[in-house]
Amino acid sequence: MASLFFSSFEVTRQCFYRTSSAYAIVNIKPITLGHVLVIPTRKVLRLADLNDAELASLMSSVQRVGNVVERAYGASALTIACQDGKAAGQSIPHVHFHIIPRKTVGDRFSNNDDIYPVLERAEGSLNSDLQQTTSQSTLKVDADENRKPRTEVEMEEEATWLRSFFV
Repeated sequence: MASLFFSSFEVTRQCFYRTSSAYAIVNIKPITLGHVLVIPTRKVLRLADLNDAELASLMSSVQRVGNVVERAYGASALTIACQDGKAAGQSIPHVHFHIIPRKTVGDRFSNNDDIYPVLERAEGSLNSDLQQTTSQSTLKVDADENRKPRTEVEMEEEATWLRSFFV
């Protein structure tokens, strides 16, 4: 199996779903339990850079992964987000969708829209978290967040568990 890269970061061990043109990985610093990313295999900066077949496959993967994540984490809904370009908050120069499980009762956010500022901060720190994790240095913690980046072992364990839902 060929290695997978999210921009320049190898994420093969974090991958739990893969097609010829898209894959899904667990998140280094999830906003909620089950927060994952769906990414096109070909590295492109913007959605408009994908051809029609790649875009269709990516959206099909978002749908399929979303269905599994919702079921696996006992959610009743999903927040699906894509920051398409730097001005929109995209910190990694590679198109990706966030899939975040949500619950009617017991959700982290009592006001549903409160997730968006947290998502924006999470996206902004993703690049430095990935750099530090892949270089095996001390993991960074955002000053305004209690969410700590996970270790590669923790992410691989979750990916292995999620992979079992696609058999």
